[in-house]
Amino acid sequence: MAETDNANSGDLRRTPLHGLHVELGAKMVPFAGYEMPVSYPLGVLKEHLHCRAQAGLFDVSHMGQVVLRARDPEVAKLALERLIPQDVLGLPEGRQRYGFFTNDAGGIEDDLMFANRGDHLFLVVNAACKEADIARLRAALEPEVTIKEITTRALIALQGPAAEAVLAAHHPDFAAMRFMEVATLPLGGAECWVSRSGYTGEDGFEISVPEAAAEDVARALLADERVEAIGLGARDSLRLEAGLCLYGHDIDSATSPVAANLTWAMQKVRRPGGARAGGYPGAEQIAGELAESTAMARVGLRPGGRAPIREGVALFASEAASEPVGHVTSGGFGPSVQGPVAMGYVARALAQPGRPIWAELRGKRVAVEIVNLPFVAANFKR
Repeated sequence: MAETDNANSGDLRRTPLHGLHVELGAKMVPFAGYEMPVSYPLGVLKEHLHCRAQAGLFDVSHMGQVVLRARDPEVAKLALERLIPQDVLGLPEGRQRYGFFTNDAGGIEDDLMFANRGDHLFLVVNAACKEADIARLRAALEPEVTIKEITTRALIALQGPAAEAVLAAHHPDFAAMRFMEVATLPLGGAECWVSRSGYTGEDGFEISVPEAAAEDVARALLADERVEAIGLGARDSLRLEAGLCLYGHDIDSATSPVAANLTWAMQKVRRPGGARAGGYPGAEQIAGELAESTAMARVGLRPGGRAPIREGVALFASEAASEPVGHVTSGGFGPSVQGPVAMGYVARALAQPGRPIWAELRGKRVAVEIVNLPFVAANFKR
């Protein structure tokens, strides 16, 4: 899932692992109202490659953890469907899904993960959006559903091909989990809420840990020679190579899920003609776009040279064209592909893999090829 990097005004908050980051020599930066590690002495490039090769430990405690409860769990599920175009009612216990809050214009207010944990739903939302998300949930769902923000737990992610083996050394049931499965498992003597998912394209786990045990759990994982601490810099390059959206950049309140090519996350039962179609904000607008498409589409971009093209760069249909046909929303160097990678939006008529377009870079036009996403194939355990 994605998160924005817009820092809130006022004093920066700290996660339960702040002291450990400082001890490890992290470079700390403002991020979504928190003081967060952007990199460690290993450096962004090596952190990125280590995560792809072995396992990386990320602190994502700044994100919002929210529990939804009702006397009848099905009431909470149907209530959440009033805010998101995903199938919540049909989500089996012990599983989670990706979703997004929509607005009346059919834009995306935030993206999230939601899990069916039996007698309640567990949501993880983006740090910079969590206050607005919780207010949205309370306004729409209370009093039939109780909304509780969990502020006494940290959230960490262990990502990479060695993640399963590292965690299985602590408890064998980690290895039995499948992609998008959730469970409660002991780790470092603490009761942890675990999902097999992540934001890197690699196999991995996200782990909600009681705040008091967070540092002990993190140290226990870092004691394994296969694990390195990874900061926000590598997190961003990893998710970009994986073709995953960053909220506030690749998707926002003015972005349609149809234009963003996120309709795979809208199950058939919630689409037009489905048993529980519509009923969420912007449903009519999104239904029209599903039928007629959108003017713009999100695409992968590979610049022809070595220079990265970054957010905000204009895109043109030809080297001499005067009017842009799109723009870059995320871009940088992809360590795994050893070259620049980017995502952006272009006129849908041009959104064909192999199609050359042009980027305006420091007053010059640079050739860019439209490519399929992701840049690096996902390694999830299905």
